[in-house]
This record gives sequence, C-alpha cells and structure tokens, in this order.
Amino acid sequence: MPERFTVTTPIYYVNDVPHIGHAYNEVATDVLARWHRMRGDDTWMLTGTDEHGQKIMRTAAANGVSPQEWTDRLVESAWIPQLELLNIANDDYIRTTSERHKVGVRIFLERLKEAGYIYHGEFEGQYCVGCEEYKTANDLVPGTGEFEGQLVCAIHSRPIEVVREANYFFKLSEFGDRLLALYEERPDYVQPEHVRNEVRQFVKQGLNDLSISRNTFDWGIKVPWDETHVVYVWFEALLNYITANGYGVDDELFARRWPAVHIVGKDIARFHAVIWPAMQMAAGIEISSHVFGHGWLLVGGEKMSKSKATGIEPRQITEVFGVDAFRYYFMSAIAFGSDGSFSWEDLDARYHAELANGLGNLASRVIAMVHKYCDGVVPEVAVDADILALTTDAVGRAERAIDRFAIDEAVDAAMSIVERLNGYITEQAPWVLAKDEAQRDRLAAVLASNVHGIGAAAILLAPVMPETAQKLWAAVGGEGDVLAQRIQAAHEWQGTGRVTTVPPLFPRIEQAQPAS
Repeated sequence: MPERFTVTTPIYYVNDVPHIGHAYNEVATDVLARWHRMRGDDTWMLTGTDEHGQKIMRTAAANGVSPQEWTDRLVESAWIPQLELLNIANDDYIRTTSERHKVGVRIFLERLKEAGYIYHGEFEGQYCVGCEEYKTANDLVPGTGEFEGQLVCAIHSRPIEVVREANYFFKLSEFGDRLLALYEERPDYVQPEHVRNEVRQFVKQGLNDLSISRNTFDWGIKVPWDETHVVYVWFEALLNYITANGYGVDDELFARRWPAVHIVGKDIARFHAVIWPAMQMAAGIEISSHVFGHGWLLVGGEKMSKSKATGIEPRQITEVFGVDAFRYYFMSAIAFGSDGSFSWEDLDARYHAELANGLGNLASRVIAMVHKYCDGVVPEVAVDADILALTTDAVGRAERAIDRFAIDEAVDAAMSIVERLNGYITEQAPWVLAKDEAQRDRLAAVLASNVHGIGAAAILLAPVMPETAQKLWAAVGGEGDVLAQRIQAAHEWQGTGRVTTVPPLFPRIEQAQPAS
C-alpha cells in the first residue's frame, strides 16, 4: 500500500491579484506534492480561493460589480492563470462559492450544533476588515501618518472597526487543554518550532469562544438554521480542506484523502493550529497531520503586500528569468520556515552562479565531451566510488530534508552533486586524458561518472524545476518522464547508454530588473 500524502495551500483571498508571496507558498506546496508523487505515495494537492467576507463585498462594490462577478473575474483572470504560469500540478481547486463547499459547511455546522458546541450570544469586538479577523490588544499598534493617534492592525496598518452583534458562537474556550495535550503528544504537529512555541503560548493564555456568524452583511454561506446570518469567513474557509474531499458526502473519498498537511504563512498559523484542530475535535474527525507555518517574503524589510506597494507579480520575474529559475530561487535561497528577503540583485547573482555557470555549464560540457570523445555513447564502466557515494548521500539527505519540510536543504543536497561534479571535471581534466591513449579507461570512468551524477541530480531537481530536469534527463539518456522516476532511488538510475543534446538551459541575462 502506498503512503498517503494530502497537502494543501491556504485558500487565497481574492480581493486582489496574487503576488510572489502567494507564489512562494504555491511553489513550496507543489514541490512537496511532486516529491511525494515521485516516491510513489498516494498524493493529492489542494489549492483554491477564499471568496466570501466583508472585504470582498466592499471591493466588489467599489468596482461596480456584484461579489460573485468580482470573484469570478479575479479567479479566472489572475488566480488560476498564476497556477498555470508557475507550473503548479495541483490535483484539485476549491472555491468557497462552489456548491460542494457550501454543502459541506452546512453539514459540518449542523453536526457541531447537534454536539452542543454552538450557541447564540452577544458580542463586541475590534475587527480588521483586511484580515477578516477580530483583534486582541496585542494585535494592534499605534498608527502613523494619517492614522496617528489611532490603534491600527499590525499587519495592514489601518484602523480597526468596533463591531457589536448578536452572533452564533463556537465553544473554542472548551478546547484549551486538549490543544495543549495535542502539541505535547505530537510535537511535530505544528512546525517549525518557533511557530509551535508561539501557538502554544497563545493557547496557554486562555481561549475565548469564537463568533462564527455575521448578520450585518449577506455575502457568505447562510447559517443552516438561521438564514439571517452568514458564516464567519475564516470559520467556513478552514472547512475547505474537508469539503474538497467529500466530507459528509463521500465517505470513501474522505477516508482516502484525510488527514492533510497544511502549508501556510506564519501569520495564519494560529487559525490553522488553534481554531482548526479545535473544530476537528468538536466534529469528531481525525486531526490534520501537520501545520507548517513558513516565513514571509520581505521586500525592503517589509512583508510582501499589495496594500503597502511591495507586491511583485510573479510574471515580472518569470518573463526575465523563466519559470524554473523562479521556482529554484525561492526554494533554495530562503530557509523554509524563516523569513527571507527578496532582491533582484540576489536573484540575478544566484541565477548566473548556480544555474547558468553551475548546472547549465556542467551539462553542456559533459554532453559535448561524451559526443566528442565517445561518439555520444556513455562508457559502460563502473562509476567512480566517490561519485557514487556522493549521489547516494545526496539522495538520503534530500529525502530526510523533505520529511522535515526543509525544502531548501533538499535542493542544496541536489546541487551538491552539481558543485562536486564541476570540481571533479577540473581535477580529472578529461580533455587532457583524451590526448593519451593509455588513459582511455580513466577517461571512460570520468565521463560515465559525470553522466551518472547529472542523471541523479536531474531526478532530485525534478520537483523544483520540472521542465529543466526533463531536458537534462533526456540529454543524459534517461527514458520517459523524469517525474515518473522513483526519487528515493535517484542514485540507481539506468539510461539508454547514449547522450543526446541539451539546449541552453539558462542563457545569460544582461538586464535582470525590468524597467519600472
């Protein structure tokens, strides 16, 4: 039986077009899904869009269209095209305006109500429309500029609104001890450690019941037993992870696909590691496998944000460097789980040093030498022991890194093969060996070792750079689709015994940053 690996992105809020902060999350989740598919695991990747809430309603009104027209327009013109642009191989796409989501949400709510976890009560709170979230005093900071003298949301830098409503509540306060026990019993449930510590500290301070409905606007899913209320956008959005895979409708599908791994930004880890598991406990379903809260992309020291004019659209980068280089850069340059700073200068430097001069140059040199010295036939001789040991070690390191969600370390393991082979070629100087008939056997071993290393690296890099990896794979005589290879056996690959040709993989770029 194959292992199950269900992995999700958050569903992205469609009030605006996506930027590279969203793309970072999508690519990371896609890399994990592709890796597990190559292991032979029963893999399912879910992404989608969050389309309800007050902010969507206001944005749609400001643009003179209905909320449904606004969300349809953005999903079709921006969000799905971004997945296609970045070569994201998601298995499913959930929209919170879809009927299957609405059906699942209603079933879930009815079950929670029957179990006694929902009640009606009065509420007053400080609400950030940008976050669609009620804020505590710790979430607010003094405003600056036009908002000086006011408290503002620490994320959006805009004033909060005081909301007074009679709403339905979820008894979140009853789950504090059970959540703390979950974190204790499953220390890898919330990752990385600094996010887990923050979540645990938040729960230790005590939990308040959660208002899960609104009655001052109607853009949302109606509460089944009281259609004057719509479900709080965050509460119903979290349910996408189960409504997409048959919850309450298709028990067989749900059993196959659940539980899931959630890859989210650290700023929404609290929702996923506190509210969401409490909801699962209340409904009596199995708790998610993991919640991984990755860091932010920073531009000029600030979190990537459209509202702060630091948003960069992925196409601005891919049009210059290509899609695979985009994917490679963000998966390798930032320790997954930590904040990372983006700059055009760093991207340009890594592109030329690691991809153009490193991987691309290695492949073109080796393949050219096999053609020149062996008529394109890979010598049938033993691979040098140290190169075989290198690829074996790289595969093991990459596999262990993926199990810890350390994507950057997995990429580093793959690129360690490339780095070593470039040094190996310099040391062995096959162009010198080729001039001495007595060194023909040594030349054969050097060339065979290089081809072996490139093939192994191509397999390991396939989840990150699928198009580039396929070109490398075909060039060194790999058969079929590189993504169909078993990644845990990359060091044992066998090819046709002939190299073909490799196109220029990473051409030099003269002007890295597009003109403003």
